[in-house]
Amino acid sequence: MTTKPKAKKFRIRRNGPAASPAQALRSAASNPAAVNPAAADPAVSNAQAAAQPPRRPAEARPITPPQHPPQNPGRPAEAPAPRSTSGQSGKIPAGQGSVDDVISAIRREGLTGRQLRIARRNAQKNKLPATSDFDAVRLLREAGIDPFGRSNMLSQVVQLNTAQPDGSIPAPGSVQLPQTVPAAKTALPSTELSPAERRNLEIAEIQKGIAKRRRRKLVALLGRLAFFVGLPTLITGYYFHAVATPMFATKSEFLILTSDGAGGSVGGLLSGTQFATSQDSIAVQGFLQSKDAMLRLDRDVGFKSHFTQDWIDPIQRLNPSPSNEEAYKTYSSNVKIGYDPTEGVIRMEVSAADPAISAEFSKRLISYAEDRVNSLSLKKRDDQMKDALSSLELAEVQRREAQAALVKLQQQGAILDPEGVIASLRSQISNFEIQLQERELELAALLDNSRPNKAKVAGAQADITRLENLIERLNQRMISASAGENSLASLSVKIQMSQADLATRDLMLQSALQQVEQTRMEANRQVRYLTTSVEPVPSDEPSYPRKFENTLLAFLIFSGIYLMISLTASILREQVSS
Repeated sequence: MTTKPKAKKFRIRRNGPAASPAQALRSAASNPAAVNPAAADPAVSNAQAAAQPPRRPAEARPITPPQHPPQNPGRPAEAPAPRSTSGQSGKIPAGQGSVDDVISAIRREGLTGRQLRIARRNAQKNKLPATSDFDAVRLLREAGIDPFGRSNMLSQVVQLNTAQPDGSIPAPGSVQLPQTVPAAKTALPSTELSPAERRNLEIAEIQKGIAKRRRRKLVALLGRLAFFVGLPTLITGYYFHAVATPMFATKSEFLILTSDGAGGSVGGLLSGTQFATSQDSIAVQGFLQSKDAMLRLDRDVGFKSHFTQDWIDPIQRLNPSPSNEEAYKTYSSNVKIGYDPTEGVIRMEVSAADPAISAEFSKRLISYAEDRVNSLSLKKRDDQMKDALSSLELAEVQRREAQAALVKLQQQGAILDPEGVIASLRSQISNFEIQLQERELELAALLDNSRPNKAKVAGAQADITRLENLIERLNQRMISASAGENSLASLSVKIQMSQADLATRDLMLQSALQQVEQTRMEANRQVRYLTTSVEPVPSDEPSYPRKFENTLLAFLIFSGIYLMISLTASILREQVSS
């Protein structure tokens, strides 16, 4: 079974009219160029002939059909070809029998469709005029080519032997040794490399150069790292392990508390929390970290003299006569104070070359802090008490003045109670008027008699006259007491006003007394107390320097500095080169 050849890929081109199979066979036998076009081309170079390996033509070998030929499920199975008695298949050797017999023998071999397609492609590559797939197998076998071998077009080209002497018949193939080669025209192998080998050699040289540059750059990088990072780290580690003087740290903790008897003010609401004394704690922390505390510590226990001793390493040791600024730098590095606002605790760590001196420094600083805590609210309490006492003194003076004015008014009229005098005059006038009315009634009763008693009448008239005169004098006295600037009425009004002023001054005096008492209580509530929760205890082992941690930190610092400088230099180099 054959497949229909494709139109483009497997089209058989002919320059002339189609030839018969017999003519094609004769032309292929008589013209080797039809099988191998390179054999008829004398322009093939000697280099190509030398580079191309010799190729012997493949002998036509019979293909024995398989015991179980493949079955195509799309068609009925064909009967196997009958075997010949000679042990070979029904294949007829080339040159024996007609073309139809040879093709019939090839059909009986049971070739697969894949083998036939390969034979057709090989026939097209070798430019054989095959009319069918079986004819392509026949022509390839007759030409000595394996019909089913996969090979490219170049492997089928047989180069000319141009190494023959002049005048000799050109050989159909490449150079076949041994042979006679003239001395003038020897075709020895060329010393020049092929492009592939030359490319491989160049790539190898480039790789060697890259590896060499990488090694050189790596060595330079390691040298820079050793000089700029390793050497400073080594020096720093040597200092911390062998040179640095051990320092003993003394830790302590203390709190600032308020009075327990707090009132209902805002301060009283915050008295039970850590925020009630946060400002005082921050102020104490700032004081202990100030130069004032350092100078006071130096006056009391000799802070500068301790750090100027000869056995302390040169980096931590002060000059024999250090300035306050130099001493304060050492003080700041050896006295560390921190305030925790969530707990209200002040933590202090004091370092010194002697554990006993370190504990002594810590105790002195705590006493300084206690004095400062007491002085923080002292001024405020003194000011409050001073204002309250001055208000009390003013109230007392004003009350004395009001009382003196009242006494003066009472002494001015020689009457202690003008209102009582006026009331007494009014009551007397009323009594005498009543008696006068009684006498007038008695006189009228005597005059109603026809013959009244003259003595009685005269006595009644005399009594009436005396009562009228008395009432007249009392009325005059009343008029003189209520009229004029110095009258009893005006004097009474002044005395009443003075008495009201005195009562007001009494109230003010009482209020000033109450204010003094409240201020005294508030001042007692504002008193701050410093309580030491962790007492300073001398340490047995040195706390500083931390050798491994400090060396590692120095390595990280030097590495970071080198990295930043390298990146900066790389960026600047790139900017300049661009």
